[in-house]
Amino acid sequence: MTTTSRGTWTAVLCWLTVLLEGYDLVALGATIPTLLKSGYLGFTAAGATAVATVSLIGVAVGAACLGPLTDRFGRRVLLIGSVLLFSLFTLLTPLAPNVATFGVFRFVAGLGLGACMPVALTVMSENLPARRRASASTFTMTGYHVGAVLTSVLALSAKEDWHLLFYGGGVIGLLAVPLMWWKLPESAAYLAARETSERVGLKDLLGTRFRRISIAVWTGSFMGLLLVYGLNTWLPQLMRTAGYPISTSITLLLVLNIGAVLGLVLAGTIADRFGIRPIARIWFGAGAVLLAALSLKIGNALVLNAVVLLTGVFVFSAQVLIYGYVAQAFPASARGTALGLTSAVGRLGSILGPFVTGALVTAGIAYPWGFWFFAVVAALGLVAVLLLRGGTPAEERLTPVSAG
Repeated sequence: MTTTSRGTWTAVLCWLTVLLEGYDLVALGATIPTLLKSGYLGFTAAGATAVATVSLIGVAVGAACLGPLTDRFGRRVLLIGSVLLFSLFTLLTPLAPNVATFGVFRFVAGLGLGACMPVALTVMSENLPARRRASASTFTMTGYHVGAVLTSVLALSAKEDWHLLFYGGGVIGLLAVPLMWWKLPESAAYLAARETSERVGLKDLLGTRFRRISIAVWTGSFMGLLLVYGLNTWLPQLMRTAGYPISTSITLLLVLNIGAVLGLVLAGTIADRFGIRPIARIWFGAGAVLLAALSLKIGNALVLNAVVLLTGVFVFSAQVLIYGYVAQAFPASARGTALGLTSAVGRLGSILGPFVTGALVTAGIAYPWGFWFFAVVAALGLVAVLLLRGGTPAEERLTPVSAG
């Protein structure tokens, strides 16, 4: 396989992997209104909240436990294994005989989903020069939102046949596994780092060398993923609570994720030119303002769609810029661990977001308080990014291992 061919297959397969993750994770949020309306398996708002929460607990556990293993066993095997795991249990989800089993299947699928994103981002960041790591992260994450858009479109078409969303995602993921085994190469940066004596673990990430960066990026990731998963899981129901019909609510989820894709392309391009830190600050700040605006009842459909679109542009790509900063700031010998733990801490936010929003829905006060909650979270993300220092990335300053 030529160098160009290796790079092309790596980019395509990493993007496809994240697309499948976005499709899978948003499928639950897109089907919750239908599950609640039909009372399938006895689903209630509390039951849907529990399933969404346990699913994201699985994602957090997968990111924390499986993601860091890439620095020891390699990127390729972990990425392929994670796709196999979540695809199989996504396929099984509609076959669950009760709500509890439904939740168990989503938890196990979450284990694979949790490992998938940090490993894919690690591979992509190591496939490009350090100066392009912002766009590497944002390009890869466009896959997540393309998957989310695809889920939203299919949910509008499927309506009562919601189970087709899970069957489709599971089958496509399983078909991708042999292609990945055939075409996905191991990361050259990982192979080079494996030959060095330098190894960086959790203790080092909390040591003097990386403590400030670690705490800041973990906090930013926590806030960012809280917003991403809170909105993707509950936006349709929040809009239903505000008085919009189901079709409009799901359409707004589609608009949100279209904005997310546009925002990722824009954020990566601008951040590569002007630096990740200042752009991340602007993105979190703008997100806070837009989320606060959504707490107001917007009667004009055009204005409502515009605000939701811009919310997707700024909110969803703000967190991805954190990943780009991590890929830039840590050496290859620690990059998988750093991205895995950053993702894992972020996944705790992804658990809290749907849980708190679901609690607000259950209490009957989700609109407008849900959006005020999200606005405060975005403001806290801005504070975290303000703690990041400038200067030369740690990789270039502290390690001889080249990832470019």
